[in-house]
Amino acid sequence: MEETPPPGCSKPHLEKLTLGITRILESSPGVTEVTIIEKPPAERHMISSWEQKNNCVLPEDVKNFYLMTNGFHMTWSVKLDEHTIPLGSMAINSIAKLTQLNQSSVYSLPNAPTLADLEDDALEASENQPEKPHFDSRSVIFELDPCNGNGKVCLVYKRGKPALAQDAEIWFLDRALYWHFLTDSFTAYYRLLITHLGLPQWQYAFTSYGISPQAKQWFNMYKPITYNTDLLAEETNCFVNKLDPSKVFKSKNKTLIPKKKGPVQPAGGQKGPLGPPTTSKSSSSPGNPVRK
Repeated sequence: MEETPPPGCSKPHLEKLTLGITRILESSPGVTEVTIIEKPPAERHMISSWEQKNNCVLPEDVKNFYLMTNGFHMTWSVKLDEHTIPLGSMAINSIAKLTQLNQSSVYSLPNAPTLADLEDDALEASENQPEKPHFDSRSVIFELDPCNGNGKVCLVYKRGKPALAQDAEIWFLDRALYWHFLTDSFTAYYRLLITHLGLPQWQYAFTSYGISPQAKQWFNMYKPITYNTDLLAEETNCFVNKLDPSKVFKSKNKTLIPKKKGPVQPAGGQKGPLGPPTTSKSSSSPGNPVRK
């Protein structure tokens, strides 16, 4: 259900919020139903209450975002033949849904496993990779985007509580519960979200195993506005069927082409170039009949 737009909210407000990406989507072939759910700004006391409740200080760019809009949700679809398929989704939780990842037991039973039990100290930071977040009290993790069930984008404080704004980073937690670094600020992540058009599984472009073949089909059709072109490169052991949007969404009206008729064979057999028709029995003699 769409929320009532805030007083004074106008199209320039949405253009500023989406960085003009709506015009790019609406001009793309096959794209339809580009929808933004407008949300009122969060009150300052809501942000202060969240910080006191969670003993964490939000970074300034996160605060400014919530003071502009209390969450973000933009979707778009494509039309194939007569079917409309939901495709793109860009979402950021409201301040009320910016909740900490549950550290309680998976089941409400004694000695049941928790996320902290998945800690593997052997997987520490290398020279080229930052230190990964921890599910225990060493890190404080809040969910920014549920990613339609493909993982979670999280606001991570890596120094525990009380959490300071300068310790916050944006990480992606995949479905196998492995961490992947995205950006060191919310502003940088928001740009990634917009420039990748909310394509399915776009966060996996920042993992070591990359996006799935199905998602790569959509990436080749609606290329993200991003510097990371390696994710569109073909792999030697992976077949990707390249689709041309101008052909996929082209009208299905076909012109009938008459079939060409082949030469009619004479009933008596094949005709030689200069002689009479020949048959398969021409090589046989009366004394040597062909055995059937």
